[in-house]
Amino acid sequence: MNAPLPLPVVEPLDRSLRNTLNRLIDAKTKPPGSLGTLEVVARQMGMIQQTTQPSIRRPLMIVFAGDHGIVHEGVSPYPQAVTSQMVSNFLAGGAAINVISRVAGLELEVVNAGVATPLAPLPGLVDIPIGSGTRNFAHERAMTMNEARAALLAGAARVRHHAGLGTNVIGFGEMGIGNSSSAACLMSRLCDVPIDECVGRGTGLDNAGLARKRNVLASALAHHRQATHPLDVLATFGGFEIAMMAGAYLAAAEAKMTILVDGFIATAALVVADALEPAVREYCVFAHLSNEAGHRRMLDYFGAKPLLSLDMRLGEGTGAALALPVLRAAIACLNEMASFESAGVTSRPAR
Repeated sequence: MNAPLPLPVVEPLDRSLRNTLNRLIDAKTKPPGSLGTLEVVARQMGMIQQTTQPSIRRPLMIVFAGDHGIVHEGVSPYPQAVTSQMVSNFLAGGAAINVISRVAGLELEVVNAGVATPLAPLPGLVDIPIGSGTRNFAHERAMTMNEARAALLAGAARVRHHAGLGTNVIGFGEMGIGNSSSAACLMSRLCDVPIDECVGRGTGLDNAGLARKRNVLASALAHHRQATHPLDVLATFGGFEIAMMAGAYLAAAEAKMTILVDGFIATAALVVADALEPAVREYCVFAHLSNEAGHRRMLDYFGAKPLLSLDMRLGEGTGAALALPVLRAAIACLNEMASFESAGVTSRPAR
């Protein structure tokens, strides 16, 4: 029997160029620190790419789609069929992520990680489902350990494919009715946060629906109180699309890509990846603050400052895509701004 394939291994970020990058940034024709977070991003990308002239090559968004058995507990106002309908919308170019990716200059890939409703053969779809939706984790584990590992490896394989094509900046989005419930449980267990602080309205629950969702998820967490190891937590509460995304994070960091992190569900997948390989967070740029309850707390868990705060809570990778122009601006300032010396501008005297 063949041994199972290993998960990606993430090396800590090489910070040897940090001081050099700081000197270059501080020498630009501006007061020190006056470009704020743009300077932070430029320095981070320089260290990730190990160059004083970082670049953005073939930027990509991968949207993973999958369904969740927990929807049978009434945690979402939408039926599972919406997941497959939205996959068709992505492939037709009509969703928000399509529009924003076009504006930002991102390539877009759509992956069927485990949609419950059968999908017709559609041009452009990467069809690699682990199953037809997960099981209902209110009563049993969402996935077997083998399914969870297969999903992690499948997500990693997609990223490695694109690394071979030259991609060095990547973001991940998701589509899956019920996945905010999965993300809330992953957050609660792995970040040690009470479930009531993790649960939001998702796709638009009213007050009664929100209360029911909280009760269902609290009961599920109690039912699976023995699940504490990251892989076990993922298999118990995760989704096929979340597991693929977690594997994709690991492979992207292994390949030394700059990773744009989207909102609540995407950050929950990063929590899983981070629990497996903590160095993964060093390759991440946290794109935006989602309006979904719990996301601020997850960002605090990472000590992260989001680039944008636009009251968005759509998912799909939309917040991550919107942040790509900020990355473009950050490295353009590093690569193209004149220095005080080259411009003949008097710099502030050293103290």
